[in-house]
Amino acid sequence: MPPTENIPLIVSALQLHVQIANNVLVDNQDFLLHEGERVGLLGRNGAGKSTLLRILAGQEHFFTGNINFRKNLRSAFLAQEVDLRPELTVGENILSGAAETVALLHEYEHGATGQHLEELEREIAVRDGWNLEARMRELQSSLAAPALERLAGELSGGEKRRVALCRTLIGLPELLIFDEPTNHLDTDSIEWLENYLRRYQGTCLYVTHDRYFLDRTCTRIVELYQGKLCSYPGSYNDFLRQKAEHILEAESQEEKRLAYIRREIDWVRRGPKARGTKSKSRLQRYEDAVNAGPLQRDADVELLIPPAEKLGNIVVTLDNVTLSRNNRVLFRDLSLEFQPGMRLGIIGRNGLGKTSFLKMILGELPPDSGVLKIGERTQINYADQHRVSLDDSKTVYEDIGEGNDFVLFADRKISIWTYLKRFLFQDDEINTLVGQLSGGERNRLVLAKILKRGGNFLMLDEPTNDLDLPTLRVLEEALMNFSGCVVVVSHDRYFLNRVCTDILAFEDAGKVVYQPGNYSYYEQKRAEARALAATPAPSTPSPQPGPASPAGNIERRRNKLTWAEKRELEDIEATILATEQHAAKIEAMFMQPDFHSQHGHELPELTAKLAQAKAELEQLYARWSELEERNTAV
Repeated sequence: MPPTENIPLIVSALQLHVQIANNVLVDNQDFLLHEGERVGLLGRNGAGKSTLLRILAGQEHFFTGNINFRKNLRSAFLAQEVDLRPELTVGENILSGAAETVALLHEYEHGATGQHLEELEREIAVRDGWNLEARMRELQSSLAAPALERLAGELSGGEKRRVALCRTLIGLPELLIFDEPTNHLDTDSIEWLENYLRRYQGTCLYVTHDRYFLDRTCTRIVELYQGKLCSYPGSYNDFLRQKAEHILEAESQEEKRLAYIRREIDWVRRGPKARGTKSKSRLQRYEDAVNAGPLQRDADVELLIPPAEKLGNIVVTLDNVTLSRNNRVLFRDLSLEFQPGMRLGIIGRNGLGKTSFLKMILGELPPDSGVLKIGERTQINYADQHRVSLDDSKTVYEDIGEGNDFVLFADRKISIWTYLKRFLFQDDEINTLVGQLSGGERNRLVLAKILKRGGNFLMLDEPTNDLDLPTLRVLEEALMNFSGCVVVVSHDRYFLNRVCTDILAFEDAGKVVYQPGNYSYYEQKRAEARALAATPAPSTPSPQPGPASPAGNIERRRNKLTWAEKRELEDIEATILATEQHAAKIEAMFMQPDFHSQHGHELPELTAKLAQAKAELEQLYARWSELEERNTAV
């Protein structure tokens, strides 16, 4: 995107200050949003991201400073909490997002004449109002929203979320403000939304934990950090690189500050009697360096998953299992055997049976046919899509302790106080009522409550929703180091790529596909299968076989894989997976809070290694395609 100096402003917030009690969320900051920008707002849970979005959307008014919007700006806001009217249908709720356009159409159709009629026609055309019904149906289909005639009051939380997203987009606003737009969307819908925003001519501001979504859509990242708004042009990967460089510079300045204090402290202690102008100036510089205080570093979540007890020979086994609900087959003749250390990612559109699959393993839904075996030593810890309930009338300590003062970890006990501090709850927050926590703090508390239950077979349904990026990264690391089995339902592609060793994909018409490898590898295989299915059959009759020419025999022998090439094809998939994991490991290092203290001197080398890994992946995919094509063609 070109430099913003000459691009018109959409939003101008100057000296914005937001404070709740003693907590300063935004500390006298300027925030400018230019026409055509797609800005991702990042920050830890509880930093104030959602509050800032609500202020810019006109939903909150407890702030000081000046906020100005472009005249007659049409905007739409998707909040985390959905507020559909339950007595209206899905279609009526969606159309309420284009209420002004609907009013213009009504006025046009009921008696407008002359010049006013022409003005209405122009305004309706600007808003693309003539295609309003068609756009509603396209949004409903692309985002897998419920049928338009259903009542909103009958919908699940995820269905309401998708309806609210359709409502946000229907009016073609000039400014879109989203709070977690990808929550409850399947991967196909997320990819559709990515493509929509890349084509979108307006301006976008959004909070999301989906790192691929950020990287593929953003033109700028703004981080809300300790009350400051720090801007980074470019994509999410550009942000990671720039922030790493800024932290490295800050670490260097901190080292210089401490070295200066060490050099000067002896002189200050001696306290020379004759304090001349130069001495006073020198003393002032020393005091300024001391008063600057230490470099502020983020504390990080340290997830504690109780160690998994050893699994038996049988963990969970499915043998030709069929499951149906409401006279609809969810999957048929599914066979699957879990092994210790297996981390299975379950993906697919909403409503295809992913959660039912988990409930079947729990014993809540009996299979129609086939055999499901649960090992005697298998201990299941299940976190449902709505996770666990929190008691707003209790303190954080009381809610997590549930009558105990400790958490049992294998053969040792950890105090509730120590356990909560691992999830970044400070002393004053531990005694705070749950009902007074921010959304981010509630998310951390829920995660702490789930993980303390232990087990060696973890089943997590949408665990990444509403978690901030640092917490997501630590959760990924904890699951990757977990010695038991993990089953995770998620639409977070980055999470699936980092964590999962296998994918179980629920596709349409009761089709379930098992694929070893991570999400990207599954996507590659699915794309190849689609391309093969779309290849038209030869339209001309094959010539009658005749005597083979020597040249033809030579060509067939040339196309046929050699023994060494067959071995190469067998090994290349593992090489691709290892290279992808290597690249993901480097990217994860950039996100670590102690990256610069531990690896700052390696920044150029690590950047070069990441670029090399991505280049190698392109070559490996090209070579794999060549070998696979020759292998199947002969």
